[in-house]
Amino acid sequence: MGDKKGTARTRANNKYSAKAYDRLNILVKKGKRSELKTIAEQEGQSLNAFVLSAIDEKIDRLDQSRQVDLDDLLS
Repeated sequence: MGDKKGTARTRANNKYSAKAYDRLNILVKKGKRSELKTIAEQEGQSLNAFVLSAIDEKIDRLDQSRQVDLDDLLS
């Protein structure tokens, strides 16, 4: 039993996460992570939630600008 890693709960969580989520690793300059974490905490979010919401906001802006461009073409 010594070669098992983590508790049963941890192993179950890891198994579920591997099945349900894709992992995305990003690199930031030294010190930037703590800066981003502080901002996220000020917004009442985890760092992960903050990054995901920032990505969603960017995608929404891109979609809106593409819609405006499409509307201009159709006018």
